[in-house]
Amino acid sequence: MKDIRQEVVNRIESILDDNGVRLDQPLSDETILLECGLDSLGFAILVVDLEDILGYDPFVLMDEPFYPRTLEEFVGIYVKFKP
Repeated sequence: MKDIRQEVVNRIESILDDNGVRLDQPLSDETILLECGLDSLGFAILVVDLEDILGYDPFVLMDEPFYPRTLEEFVGIYVKFKP
């Protein structure tokens, strides 16, 4: 079984690296996604990449849309909707 949090962190770091963004500090649960250099396009790429890796997109499974602010909220969505 894949570690969801680690997959999310790996993909965020890869997307940021691809865009030349360097983190001032390691990602933590309190990291605010839009403040770490992950913009809306990066967020979309992250969701598509994770769907390929994990096999599901929790955002299409939600009854009500929710935009996570922190890494912890983002990972929590993937854990909650895991098939």
